[in-house]
Amino acid sequence: MHLIEILLPLFDNEGRRFEPALFAAVREELLAHFGGLTAFTRGPAEGVWEKESGVARDEIVIFEVMSDWIDRSWWRTYRAELEARFRQDEIVIRAREIERL
Repeated sequence: MHLIEILLPLFDNEGRRFEPALFAAVREELLAHFGGLTAFTRGPAEGVWEKESGVARDEIVIFEVMSDWIDRSWWRTYRAELEARFRQDEIVIRAREIERL
């Protein structure tokens, strides 16, 4: 079993908050494709990384799904779609093997 997490920014690069409809669409797409999901949207997490011009920060929400296998081609396509919708150079999608207890 795999746990797949999608880290989505709350704001664009100019500091404008994304419309709730963008997140609702992701929720509906994941629900339709995987049959369920968990969305951590209440208290945004903070992403921090170093850039040449200093430290960059993002407030993010996390959507996660569980799947028996990873369709890497589907995820590459979906990540590219999310990057276009959220106007990002990169959307982080990560996966790890988990064991149901």
